[in-house]
Amino acid sequence: MYSLKTPLLTAILSAGLIVGTAAQAEEQLLIGSTSTSSSQYGYFVAVGQIINQHVDGVRTSVVETGATVDNLRRILRNQVDMGLVTTNVGYHAYAGEGEFEGRPVDNRLLWVYSQAPQNVVMREDAGVTSMAELDGARLNPGITGSATEATTIAVMETLGLTPEYVRGSTTDVVAGVKDNRMAGYVKSGVGEKLDGSSMDIATFTPIQVLSLSDEQAEILNEQMPDISVVNIPEGAADGMPAYTTWSFGLAMHASPGLDEETAYQIVKAVMENPEPQVSALANLADVDIAELTLSSGTVPFHPGAARYFEEQGYEIPEHLMPSE
Repeated sequence: MYSLKTPLLTAILSAGLIVGTAAQAEEQLLIGSTSTSSSQYGYFVAVGQIINQHVDGVRTSVVETGATVDNLRRILRNQVDMGLVTTNVGYHAYAGEGEFEGRPVDNRLLWVYSQAPQNVVMREDAGVTSMAELDGARLNPGITGSATEATTIAVMETLGLTPEYVRGSTTDVVAGVKDNRMAGYVKSGVGEKLDGSSMDIATFTPIQVLSLSDEQAEILNEQMPDISVVNIPEGAADGMPAYTTWSFGLAMHASPGLDEETAYQIVKAVMENPEPQVSALANLADVDIAELTLSSGTVPFHPGAARYFEEQGYEIPEHLMPSE
């Protein structure tokens, strides 16, 4: 009986086995992001590309999600390996506070990349010119499951305000504001500028951004230490006056089960390749991500991230030191 395994066939089969083995060895990671209509989604696509190009043996895919709270739930269920988590809600989840009371989510810091002022964007013809007039106004507090939604509700409760909340995706809400089915919505800004969805509304619908009063700002500073009160200078959009609002940090958090060496290589790649990130979010051009991470992080570092920062000579604050 003749063997069918000629030298050429044997070589082809061997090559196929090698390729197959390499493909199987490649670590597949999922990154939870946010709605594809958000300017933040592009940032996570850029991060995924950086990882795929600069971290050997790792392949990432970006998943559209409901943002922070949804990502934390997915981290808990091992459905994503890392994702967009805001610093305030990430802390609540880690500590088992607020809506996570009795059911904490262990999530670890990789880096903080931006601050996110929360803009209360209203139609000019809605008859609402101040935060105090929001009672009964049809307002979307943020996309369902997002940190914006959770934080807006907490802020309104703290200030004693009771809008009529309307839920929906960013796409639904933008259409609703344009069609005058709701008075406005709360949306994260891009640095000190309004985001793309707000500018889309403003194309044909005059808008305004409500400002906290001095008294309201003081109340939030005293009663909500997990957020910051920030002053946005004029020019957030053409003709937009200065205003005061609340803010939190935007970060990449990971499952504690993410391999330490993998986390180290991911953080190293992101810190050493800023250009794609700036291309995705122009406001990052003036941001020192390492310094922002150390000043704004709220949960302990993943051990791999801590190793990178320590190797670069940074002093890690006690509350960010990795924990078991």
